[in-house]
Amino acid sequence: MTSADTNPQSSIIFSRQITEELEKIINSFPEGKTFLLTEETPEKLCLPILQPLLKKKGIRQVVIPGGENNKSTESVTKVWEFLSKNGADRKSLLINLGGGMLTDLGGFSASTFKRGMAFVNIPTTLLSQVDASVGGKTGINFNGLKNEIGVFNNPCKVIIDTDFLKTIDDKNFLSGFAEMIKHGLIKNPEHLKKLLDYDMNKKDLTELQKIIKESVNIKEWFVKRDPTEKNIRKALNFGHTAGHAFESFALHKGKPILHGYAVIFGIIAELYLSGKKMGFDKKILQDITGWIIKKYGKFEISTEDEEPLYGLMTHDKKNENNQINFTLLSKIGEVEINQVCSKQEIMDTLNYYRNL
Repeated sequence: MTSADTNPQSSIIFSRQITEELEKIINSFPEGKTFLLTEETPEKLCLPILQPLLKKKGIRQVVIPGGENNKSTESVTKVWEFLSKNGADRKSLLINLGGGMLTDLGGFSASTFKRGMAFVNIPTTLLSQVDASVGGKTGINFNGLKNEIGVFNNPCKVIIDTDFLKTIDDKNFLSGFAEMIKHGLIKNPEHLKKLLDYDMNKKDLTELQKIIKESVNIKEWFVKRDPTEKNIRKALNFGHTAGHAFESFALHKGKPILHGYAVIFGIIAELYLSGKKMGFDKKILQDITGWIIKKYGKFEISTEDEEPLYGLMTHDKKNENNQINFTLLSKIGEVEINQVCSKQEIMDTLNYYRNL
């Protein structure tokens, strides 16, 4: 059975019959004008499911190396060259099969080639299913800064199939789960409770598909009201100002961490800030922090790391007028956007995190 989200912005399809859904989409484009972009891991694990259809339709493919360090201008150039060489035009379709890095990069490549061609995202990791493939953000990293170059542009379709999640390891599962935790914190205490109670040892995919749909619907609620992040969509940045700093810092050190891990560590920092500035409940902060550390461990930082981390936060895209902007919570489901925090408040937060 399949069910489609009613939001026309992204046309999200939840399906366990992915080949049928994709064939319908391919048939709506001119023959020979559909192309596929994937990365090394999904090529080995996920592409075989689609290969009979792709062979039947004569769809040409380009593969880029996986990993955040390949979310780069070099990879985009490779995709552009592939599309150009194979006769792609503005009426063509690019299918992006992979995780969040791939769907971000593929979306950006399609959005900028010939001033824009259509693209479909088939996210193959939990993180990309609940976050990266939904909401119209595309982009690449530049000069060591995450998602520094990009555009807002929605895929014409997103196909979400939890069967692909059989191929990901526990760390990547937890990485995606972090964004779902964020969705529960910013919008829905009941959704948060389901997540905290979910049995990660059994990983019931039928139950997970329902929770993913809830999580995607939360993100869509914010995106529909504010497509280009001028106002309430900033709620989705909760955990990300500190999280992106942790992520960029780890990348600079040559010890990259998964995006969801960076976000969940950022959530601890920003819940602490929420307590200091918005009166967020200390007991809930302690309970959630305890759950996070038990599942994810902790990003170890030293006193010497605090200044560089602060420096990275000053480059965050959400900043305005040279002030560091946070999304904070007054309570679960009650978001306070555009909260300017002083350097001292941020350094106190990093000190708190370091000493956990």
